[in-house]
Order: sequence, then C-alpha cells, then structure tokens
Amino acid sequence: MSKWSAALILSGMVLSGCMGQGSDQTEANVEWSQGMVQIPLDGLDDVRNFSVGIAFENQTVGESNWAVFGNEEGGNCCEHYLAMTKEGWILNFGGEYPTWSDDRGKTWQEYQPSVFSQLGCLEPKPNIPGQEGLGEGSIVQATNGDLIAMGWFPYPSASGADQFYAFFYDSDDEEWSWCFNRTPEPFYDRSWQVEVIGPINGGIYGNGAYASLVISNFWHQVQNVGGQISTDGLNYDYFSFPDRDSNLESIEVDLFPGPLGVEWDYTKPHKEMRAFPVPSGGLYFPNYFIDGSDAYLDTSLNWWTGVTSQGESLPSQYCAFDSSGTLHCVVAEGVSLTHMVSTDGGNNWINQTYDLSDKATELEEWEFHSNGVHDLFVLNVRYQSSDGPDIDISWHVRGYSDSLLPDTWTSLGLGDLDSTSGAGNDIRFDFASMGILPDGGSVIAYHDSSDPDPLFAVETLLPNEYI
Repeated sequence: MSKWSAALILSGMVLSGCMGQGSDQTEANVEWSQGMVQIPLDGLDDVRNFSVGIAFENQTVGESNWAVFGNEEGGNCCEHYLAMTKEGWILNFGGEYPTWSDDRGKTWQEYQPSVFSQLGCLEPKPNIPGQEGLGEGSIVQATNGDLIAMGWFPYPSASGADQFYAFFYDSDDEEWSWCFNRTPEPFYDRSWQVEVIGPINGGIYGNGAYASLVISNFWHQVQNVGGQISTDGLNYDYFSFPDRDSNLESIEVDLFPGPLGVEWDYTKPHKEMRAFPVPSGGLYFPNYFIDGSDAYLDTSLNWWTGVTSQGESLPSQYCAFDSSGTLHCVVAEGVSLTHMVSTDGGNNWINQTYDLSDKATELEEWEFHSNGVHDLFVLNVRYQSSDGPDIDISWHVRGYSDSLLPDTWTSLGLGDLDSTSGAGNDIRFDFASMGILPDGGSVIAYHDSSDPDPLFAVETLLPNEYI
C-alpha cells in the first residue's frame, strides 16, 4: 500500500458514490479533506470532475475537479504544446503563436506581432486564404527565466516552402520579440526545443549565456538531418548532428549536480526532444547512437560520446533533472513503463514499473514531469484500452524521494474516444503534453468526445502543504 493510500479518498464535496461502507474509508475521507485545499474556481468557465483511485488499484474512490481548456487557449486541431514557468505561467504553443496565462487559466494572452519588421527580420508571415490557424510551435523556459520558442508555418506560399519564426521573451526586459528564420529543409513538422546550458563559446554560431536548440519531429526521427541553433534566442543557423553509427571520442559528463535552483523544475523539454540540459554545461542525448551509447554536446557546441562517472550510458532516451538534482528516466516497453531515479549521476537506480497489460493493447502517447520543490513526479499516459477507446490517465507520486510507488491515479476525461496521431486521420491526438505549476498543480492534455479537438486540464485540488 502506498504512503498516502490511507488518505486518498477525496473530500466530501467531490466524492462519487463508489465508496465502500467500511469505517476505515470514512476515517480516510476525514483525513484527506483536512489535508486538501481547493484552489478558488471563480473566473473559470469549465470545471470538470475526474475519477481518482489509489496507486494501482482499479477501484475509483472519489473525484477531483480540474479546470478545462481548449484550442482557444493556444492549441490546434490535434495537440497542445504545454510548458510551465517558475513564475506560474501556463504556456501553450500548440497553435500559431505563444499563448499564456499567469493566473491558472482565468485569463489568457497571446503574442502576435502586429508588424513583422524587427531586428533585421523583414520577412512577413503572409496570410494565405484557407491556411489560417495551421501554424504550430514549441516553447520552454530557459534557466535564466527567458522563454525560447519556435513557430512553424507550413503553407506560407504558393511554392509550399516552410517558414520559421523564433519567438523570444526576455525575462529582464519583460518583452517579447521575434525573428524570421529560413531553413533548407522542404518539410519540417512540429519542432522540439531545449536549452543548451552555457556559457556558450560557439565559434561560428556565436557566444551567449546559453544556446537554444530546435529539432524537427520529422527530420530528426526519420533521417537525422539535424536542427537549428541560436545563441541569442532569435537568429538560428543550421546545426548538424553526428551520424547514429559514429564512434566519437568519449568524455565523462558530470551528472551529479546536487540540489539545483527552482528553475530546474521548468527547463525540461518535451520528451520527444530526447535530450536534457546538463547543469554543469551542455546538453545530453541518452541512447543516441545505434549501439546504445549517449551523445553529449558541450558548451563549445562540439559533439562527444558521453559517459557517467563509471563509464556507463543512461538507461533511456527520456531523462531529465529537477531542482532536487534527481535524475529521472522513463523506459517504455510494450504496454509497460518504468520510472527510474538516480541521485548519484546515473550510477545507481531505483525503479517503479507501471504495467498496463491488464488494461491496454498499446501505449498511444505519454509524458512525464517532476518537481523537486514538492518532491512530486507525475506520469501521464494515453493508452488504447482493451475495450476499444483510448484512456487518458495520470499517476501522482508524492514524496518520490521516499517511495516511487504512486499515491493516486486520475482518469482524465470521459475515456470514450479512439484517436490516432498523424496527418490524414479524422480524430487526432498527436502527442501527450503536460507540466507542473509552482503550486504543485498538474496541467495535462487529453481528448474525449466532449470536444472535436484535444483539451487540457489544470488541477485545482491540492495538498495543503503545497500551497
């Protein structure tokens, strides 16, 4: 039984009728209601109740309310690209322009330049009839507080050539800016984006406090063409990647940083970047090479084979640090996922497996985030159920430093829709996306029949110690 299982029956105002009649459950409800705080719901138009259960038990024990939003708040037909900031912003670049809320979704803003003529970036984004709303992008907060983002407009001209616009928020000036960037590829697709920890001495690519690296979902995964890199967050240049069968010189990478600043709870890129920033400098790509070894990009923007202090590779492509200095990795195999945690730079690991073989025929999409301040890990999974429809579920591990066993699961939405990623499909949910706010509340994308397009939800019932 998990560390909170005795307290995971939700407060009376949100309980469903699925409880048993035992006195233990009544006592657990009292304990839980005393320990939970309802975030004010005033100003939120759509609040829904989602079923909650304990750890890996199938029984629903209650409900938790979440504020729900659609593509009007930054998404598009098929996805949301969510990220959080240390200031508490909810970022979404699922559609054409960066969109954000600084008050847990009550109000929203969008950065859409009225005049495309800044910093020598003179190429305007044309408005092509019938192509409105087809842009999409990526966004993440850098460790210094800046926001780095890239927008992709796939159909801007009769020739069909893609166009890219860098969007940059300077945290010191508190101002947005943008820059047009052309790339040689004829087809790019949704971008993934990450910070390369500096200071950067990038030679022909320039110098900067950090670098921003953008890769193409299509090109990087299919043909490994490379990406785009910038040392000022606005002007990007083509950046090549090593071949997957390269045999580069090895270098030991410091993956044992100790406790980090709170900003490290927000610099994790989307997992499909398949890389994570290294606190000592640079960027790490686990399992990059065909033989399973890791790639490392240093602060001079040179490529190496990266190894831990014991000369090992990491166990998964999908890893990230949080502010505690803990390294989290997740491995997906079949219909199981394994959460792995190392507190000594990847030399030793403790594991927790999420086995969905009794529920799922396929893992559709998944994502994870952790928050070192709250000692919180959240795994979100969309799976093809044995009964037919796709199910969106998230597990909360509160106090992962003591135990990796999840405390609760939450079933997001109705679980009544079968959707598939990829162009040409009638019902699309192209990728999972999520984050954790500074108050410990999760923000998670999902999809059900209540809306033709994917939705996302913001958790509003939180443990008292988070607030």
